[in-house]
Amino acid sequence: MAEITTNPSALKTRLLSLDVFRGLTIAAMILVNDPGDWGHIYAPLEHSKWNGCTPTDLVFPFFLFMVGVSIVYAVESKKNTVSHSKLIGKAFKRMVIILIIQYAIQLLFHPSLSHLRIPGVLPRIAVVYFICAVLYVKTSQKTRDWLFVITLVGYYVIMNFIPVPGVGYANLEPTTNMGAWIDRTIFTPNHLWSESHTWDPEGLLGTIPAVATGLFGIRLATWLKRKDRDDSTKVSWMFTYGALAVILGLLWDLFFPINKALWTSSFVLYAGGLATIGLSISYWLIDVQGYKRFTPFFVAFGANAITAYILADFIPHYLSMIRGDAKGNPFYHAFFMNFFSPINASLASAIFIVFAVWIVMWILYKRKIFIKV
Repeated sequence: MAEITTNPSALKTRLLSLDVFRGLTIAAMILVNDPGDWGHIYAPLEHSKWNGCTPTDLVFPFFLFMVGVSIVYAVESKKNTVSHSKLIGKAFKRMVIILIIQYAIQLLFHPSLSHLRIPGVLPRIAVVYFICAVLYVKTSQKTRDWLFVITLVGYYVIMNFIPVPGVGYANLEPTTNMGAWIDRTIFTPNHLWSESHTWDPEGLLGTIPAVATGLFGIRLATWLKRKDRDDSTKVSWMFTYGALAVILGLLWDLFFPINKALWTSSFVLYAGGLATIGLSISYWLIDVQGYKRFTPFFVAFGANAITAYILADFIPHYLSMIRGDAKGNPFYHAFFMNFFSPINASLASAIFIVFAVWIVMWILYKRKIFIKV
């Protein structure tokens, strides 16, 4: 189900800043997903309650943005030498494998088909990857730009003006918006996010604007790979594009709130703009100026991003089985509680998990092993 390569030239053909930025995103994802105590978390490390955006809310869109960037770097050289049907078939196969992995992990930890969550982070990554790969192979950049605009405007219209069946009016509330109704109708409550059963933050309708996030990444990578612009010009325009997207997102937020769970159009622009700014800075510092001393830690995550994401489910699960006190706390959290306040012990436990996953990723990286799902 996976292709493992030990080709030493693999690192040389990669955009180092992309691996660093993606690795930073994966490390942040592990940090926010594995606190020692869910009752003691610093505010920036929590998702926003509904509308608004915290640093934690940016982790997922940053990853999908980089999925779009990665598609360009992986497929561009093959578009004219490999049949489109073969490229699309490979993308479809990868989507199916990621979906199988997600559901296999769920059934391993919670063996119940009747309550299997169908939407989720990995399923959204898989679907967005496939759709964006097809669009990149079969359409021009101008067409993709129009699709980006149509997707964001169309989603705004659907969510704000089409009445929700059984409710009678359009709204953006958690349980009564159009996306929540579609998820309950298609997946049924038993197959939605276990903390709500009435809506899902990775629901079906919200996948449409999530595709726009991937297209945002494709647009940036297409610009980045242009050979008729020098690096200074590229970075300047990337930073400008990012800043304009953030401003547009904030303006749209006035009547279509920035909301990660709904993946609103304003959220796509806001998060995509910040991702563009972040990647432009990384590209300038790492690939242009050559500041690479700090990169290996994050590259170890970024070079095997999906593998790191999957291990971030298994490693904390099994480490937490080693109890450290009478209350049943994992040994590492019980240890940190002897030295820190509850909130700092919770943060220290999360950092410990990040390093635990990193050790495995570092071994793969040093051996030049890259696992391609």
